[in-house]
Amino acid sequence: MTQSTKVVLSSSDGAIARITLDRPEKRNALNDQLIAELKEALVASAANEGARVIVINGNGTDFCSGADLAALEKISQSTAAANASDARALLELFVLIRNLPVPVVAAVHGRALAGGCGLATSCDIVLASENAQFGYPEVKIGFVPAMVTAILRRNVSEKLAFELLTRGDTISSRDAVRIGLINRVFPDDTFADEVTEYLKVFSSSSRSAVSLTKSLLYQVDGLPFAEAIETGADVNVIARMTEDCQKGIAQFLERKSR
Repeated sequence: MTQSTKVVLSSSDGAIARITLDRPEKRNALNDQLIAELKEALVASAANEGARVIVINGNGTDFCSGADLAALEKISQSTAAANASDARALLELFVLIRNLPVPVVAAVHGRALAGGCGLATSCDIVLASENAQFGYPEVKIGFVPAMVTAILRRNVSEKLAFELLTRGDTISSRDAVRIGLINRVFPDDTFADEVTEYLKVFSSSSRSAVSLTKSLLYQVDGLPFAEAIETGADVNVIARMTEDCQKGIAQFLERKSR
């Protein structure tokens, strides 16, 4: 039996771990293989102690166009149990990204639609080229953008989330950054270089401090204020005891004493 060609590529550029969706002929559409390989690549990249940030991009004209036609056909013909298993695979991907100890950045060009938009916005940071487009068109085929709702609702207001999910509109990168769905927009012709420059900041950041900050940020989401502050105090104590913090304080005090 011949092994299928990989559809997710991984490489390392110093402190930057790069993951590329490589189904350009299918606009990097999601299927079982891509989701499984992406999860494997994310775990492997985060396990690299030298990695300070992971960036996901797509080969070809688009970042990710959502589920491919074969996957949609499979959904229409599957049992409830099979569909539940299929949905859980994507759920696990979204949860994994949030739980990884390093920042995960989506570098979006072209279209990021449906599950592809969910994938982008499940990342900690979203950078987009001017030509990028975002949207959740699922309702147009009678489908519900169910899991991505939890992500979208944490990024934009209730009214905007309702509008995006129920109208199925596609919006530009400029509109996406205006409403807080994404972080930055860069020119098309310099996009790759701008993304690399942006990511370089993490190269000099403390891995432990960024990891604790990421975990805390998502942990306090939805907690009552007093409980959130208590959680912050606990993380504050943990941070003080890390090697990075001890070294950082020592270096700071040494500079001040000169």
